[in-house]
Amino acid sequence: MIGIHSLIATAAIRPVAHEHDVPPPLTTHRLLTDWQFAPVVTAGLAAAAAAYLLGIVLVRRRHPSRPWPIARTGAFFAGLAVIAVATESGLAAYDDVLFWVHMWQHLLLLMVAPPLLILGEPLTLLLHASRNPVHRWAVRLLRSRPIQWVTHPLVGVSAYTVTVVVTHLTSFMNLVLTNSTVHDLEHVWYLAAGYLYFLPLLGREPIRWRLTFPLRLFLLFLAMPVDTFTGVVLLQTSYEPFPAYIGRRDWGPSLLDDLHAGGAVMWIGGDGIMLVIMFAAFVAVLAGRGRMDMGRWLESLRAARFAALGAASGVGVQPPAENTRDGAGTDTDVDQQLAAYNAYLARLHAMEEHDSRGEQHSTTTGGSS
Repeated sequence: MIGIHSLIATAAIRPVAHEHDVPPPLTTHRLLTDWQFAPVVTAGLAAAAAAYLLGIVLVRRRHPSRPWPIARTGAFFAGLAVIAVATESGLAAYDDVLFWVHMWQHLLLLMVAPPLLILGEPLTLLLHASRNPVHRWAVRLLRSRPIQWVTHPLVGVSAYTVTVVVTHLTSFMNLVLTNSTVHDLEHVWYLAAGYLYFLPLLGREPIRWRLTFPLRLFLLFLAMPVDTFTGVVLLQTSYEPFPAYIGRRDWGPSLLDDLHAGGAVMWIGGDGIMLVIMFAAFVAVLAGRGRMDMGRWLESLRAARFAALGAASGVGVQPPAENTRDGAGTDTDVDQQLAAYNAYLARLHAMEEHDSRGEQHSTTTGGSS
């Protein structure tokens, strides 16, 4: 936890900034307009966006009747936008000056961007858009034991808990503030921890774990005590545990008030975001059950119609299945069933041609006699 020994390291960690090093006071205008270009982040976001768009084009070309949903695309690009805001906007410009700004940056990278990316279902898009050998390789990777282990719900909960506690209640923050490489890696750490935590709880990605809604809700709720505990500890701290912040500005709240504001952001902001996520998950489940009931009714009518056609023609028919997924989230079984159904239609067409030719032959024979 936070130790008083961190105060002793003030001079060694960061000397008092000179006047020209002190940034101007933070205002709403600067927060919205003071963007700083980060080449690595920008390149990564552009590459992710381009790959996702390529997948959409391939899905539309190969499955014109089942284009990629617009809602998933919007969610994925919203997640990329949140990452850009957290790492290149005014938040990034002042995250090493104000602790409460740094805290908002953490919440965006840990609790907002990952759920949006997961709702975009990039792994499912990869499987739908790819062909062998890439498709086979992706399926094997998703079914591998390391992926099954790392995507386990308890691993995600542990990663979330460790991330929040270690980065806020130890001297790790001092290292982040004085080492830009560690600071950048911390952003990756937050994204990865948030992704692993929310993946089995919110997404429908092709992973092994399929949890019931009550269990998902419970695991989402578990994050709230972690946020609350961390926020309360920071609020009750009576000294500056991160001496690297000393001397970085000569305006704004005191170091202790800034620390307490960051604790309030973690407590109230973190719990508030989690409540919104839980409510959205609850609404999605209710809407999904309604669609499921209607879909089952329509599917039963369709199956009965196919059975009647098969009985009338004397040819067995298995109707195409719903758009379900196999263990790896692929549409392989659906494609095979559609191919079998197309073959059935071809046989029916051949039988109709044969019958029509027989009738024409009978008519011709009868007319000549």
